[in-house]
Amino acid sequence: MLPSPTLPATWRGLLEMFRPAFRRSRTFGLFVLLATGLVAQAARRTVVGMLVGAGVAAVVSFHACCRFFSHHRWDVDRIGLVLARLIVDRLLDAGAPIVVVVDDTLFRRWGPKVFGAFWTHDGSGQDPNALGRGNRWVIAGILVRLPFCAHPVCLPVLLRLWRGRGTASPVQLARELILLLAQEFPDRCIHTVGDAAYHGKALLVERTTVTTRLPANAALYAPAPPGTGKRGRPRLKGHRLGTPAEIAAAATWRQVTVSRYGRRDTVEITVIDSIWYGAFGNTEGRTVLVREPGSEKVLAIFTTDTTSDTETVVARYADRWPIEVAIAGGKQLLGIGQARNRLQRAVERTVPLSFCVYSLVVVWYTLHGYHPDDLTGRRADQPWYSHKDDIAFEDMLAKLRRSLVAARITGVDAAQPDPRKYRDYELACAAAAA
Repeated sequence: MLPSPTLPATWRGLLEMFRPAFRRSRTFGLFVLLATGLVAQAARRTVVGMLVGAGVAAVVSFHACCRFFSHHRWDVDRIGLVLARLIVDRLLDAGAPIVVVVDDTLFRRWGPKVFGAFWTHDGSGQDPNALGRGNRWVIAGILVRLPFCAHPVCLPVLLRLWRGRGTASPVQLARELILLLAQEFPDRCIHTVGDAAYHGKALLVERTTVTTRLPANAALYAPAPPGTGKRGRPRLKGHRLGTPAEIAAAATWRQVTVSRYGRRDTVEITVIDSIWYGAFGNTEGRTVLVREPGSEKVLAIFTTDTTSDTETVVARYADRWPIEVAIAGGKQLLGIGQARNRLQRAVERTVPLSFCVYSLVVVWYTLHGYHPDDLTGRRADQPWYSHKDDIAFEDMLAKLRRSLVAARITGVDAAQPDPRKYRDYELACAAAAA
């Protein structure tokens, strides 16, 4: 019989939404303990660390928690889809399109027997050619706009482990994630956004669009001309337009104001109907070239969305950046990737579950934790943050930790205080203030 920790009703209510994803109540109980422990633990988030954070290390077996990841029957995709449904229903307007950002990142792992670990490019290194050994994950996150943040926020929901050459490519894995979301939300249009690595016919999914950055050597063509009615194979593309640089050299620019990165910017743009035959075949799209006034540096964007206005497309691509923030926050603040597991099912489950907890922290704060005085209090405690205008994930995590500690303290009988809980309270306060 697993212990039932004293949790805030709001946090327990969110976790209860995931009960249908687990076949056994004990497995769900372990999920509650580990998710709570991941949030509460301020030190290393190994499996032991999660148990310590949940305050049950003395009564719950470490091996039972390891088996939760490696042997118990539950589907990480189902958990991700439950989370996606929660995000769409609670944080997006009814009928609004869903913006899905895709990216990949490396979690360094050195063990020779770690499943799926290999040497690959490490984008977090200062050297653009840096290599690292570990697990590489393809991540799909849903973009939301919160009333207390000027910047959009990306909430990871689904992940796939890329195992290197000879296996499904990151683009193909991203397609799997987009298909799952498209099937979950058949009544919504999905706009997929990625960097230059995410392009190709595999991303052409029904009721979805793709927006990505064009590489410098991309060859663009005019859309195919209408059929002539004569015999022979119809043309699949029109005349060659050239590379983004060649198009920019002959372009006519106009100034527009776009919303990106939490501010209003004036930029110069040019738009041309085109097809990127080498990536998307004869699928019609648009090329949008963007540059700062007075600058020669050009950002080239390609999109299969031919209905949205140009300003929306530019802003949508800029909204790709929050997934980088989510990945960094997950690694640095929530300790995602610190669990030392090596078996296949454990490796394939631990990081995705941890990112779901990351997103749950944001959902909890948005629905139950936010207060207008949160930012004021942070500025009062740390006056050097006078320029701070947005609530960050660090602030959301600290408030949830304080709520978890408060629930533990109020559950103590005043006649018989538990010194361990007071110690946990002091440690949590110190961690939240750090």
